[in-house]
Amino acid sequence: MSKVKGIVGHEAIRRELLTDLQSGNVSHAYLFAGSRHLGKMTLARWFALQLITHGLPSAEIERSRHSFERLTHPDFFVLDQLWIEDICEDWDIIAQTSNAPQQHRSKKPAARTDVIGIDDIRALQERLGETSTAPFRCCIIRSVERMHAEAANALLKILEEPPAPLVFLFTTQALTSLLPTVVSRMRVFRFHPLAHRELNPLLEGVTEDDRQFILHLAQGAPGIVHELKSDPETLRVHRLVHTKAISFWRARTLKERLKILEPLRERGTESDQLLLHLSLALREQAPAQQEHVRALHELVAGLKTNAHRQLLSQRFALRTG
Repeated sequence: MSKVKGIVGHEAIRRELLTDLQSGNVSHAYLFAGSRHLGKMTLARWFALQLITHGLPSAEIERSRHSFERLTHPDFFVLDQLWIEDICEDWDIIAQTSNAPQQHRSKKPAARTDVIGIDDIRALQERLGETSTAPFRCCIIRSVERMHAEAANALLKILEEPPAPLVFLFTTQALTSLLPTVVSRMRVFRFHPLAHRELNPLLEGVTEDDRQFILHLAQGAPGIVHELKSDPETLRVHRLVHTKAISFWRARTLKERLKILEPLRERGTESDQLLLHLSLALREQAPAQQEHVRALHELVAGLKTNAHRQLLSQRFALRTG
């Protein structure tokens, strides 16, 4: 469900948003940009709730919050998880994060990727034109970089003449990939990793050893802290992978290094986790060898292409010997 979690950090951004609201200077579109798990969606939902309940009596605020958290509020729309053929077709699962109209996707076999198309924007636009019952209507679109060029142009037309009192809240992990003409019509807030002192309250009751490891792994991202604290099995897996990553940098033979790199042969979670921990383990070395740093950067870049993954791994293992 769209329940608003407790917000950690980003106090300056929150202050500016509240100032906009209290001064009557709310923009028609905001863009929250930054890497994953920094709290962009959490803050977008928080601000959407402030907008929808602004100036309402206490009793009405509680009713609005109740429907907001269940994604049934008539003035709150979220386009988060998409219906994708053969991948995500369970409407109950989709309804936990998205309430924007998507039924059209199931009627088009082409909806097989996590791409926001022009039909998605058109379907959403029909709903956004309805009469508002709250002080503001709010629409959140997560990872707006998923938007097809044609859809982005359709969105641009809405942003040029937004129907009042509509407020868009977008998030993105790739600000530079968005059309400059679209970005120019939004108020942009950049999210940065949080300091340990801001994340420490999330780790109450956690052992000191686990706390230090989680903070090291999270790299300033509260979403990762939440996940690792609440899922001991995931934390255990990360510890195992980290131990293997440390062993890689200490391995004396090519055979040992190639054995550890086997998960890189296939795309997926195991490969991503190993790359992350190879990077973290390399940073723990004092000082890290620059040749190793360059080799790892080239490996990561190569794995993002269609290059032969096993050959890339072998080359990396040879360079780091």
